[in-house]
Amino acid sequence: MKLYIKNMVCERCKMAVDNLLLEAQFTPVKIELGEVDIKEELTSAQLKAIESKLQKIGFELLDNQKSKTVDKIKTILIELVQKHDANLQVPLSAYIAEKMQMDYHALSLLFSQLESTTIEQYFIHLKIEKVKELLVYDELSLKEITFQLNYSSVAHLSKQFKKVTGLTPTHFKATGAERRKVIDKI
Repeated sequence: MKLYIKNMVCERCKMAVDNLLLEAQFTPVKIELGEVDIKEELTSAQLKAIESKLQKIGFELLDNQKSKTVDKIKTILIELVQKHDANLQVPLSAYIAEKMQMDYHALSLLFSQLESTTIEQYFIHLKIEKVKELLVYDELSLKEITFQLNYSSVAHLSKQFKKVTGLTPTHFKATGAERRKVIDKI
């Protein structure tokens, strides 16, 4: 049986869901961001119990196709930013359409309806949060961050950063991590 789970954004999320299912005596076969295959078929009572346990640790069980589609788009974008693959050789729209095997216009319309933002704006916010993370870690220069996240120039990154956060990257770096957001809250 396949479960679709909202707010799974990292490896720790996958481990938390795995532990939750094992404690509930279910057998996870495959766990990906946003999707879990379990060996057993669950009754509605078992689904409600799992849903309750998931909510306690910040996840949500998805049950309608539109929400599943939007969550899948978010997962694709999060993986793109987290795995440093933001250096696409094709437009973002073509990349998403190919991954989803659906028309981008329909996906974009659905995403905007359910999330009140565009796919592109969501992707920008994810990238800016990644920039914040990298600035706080202080391991890469702004030029290296620019290259890693596929910005055309440091000036472009700085302009977009300021538009989203109200701060320059340098000022943000001086103020610290308290201005960062958790990815699943974007």
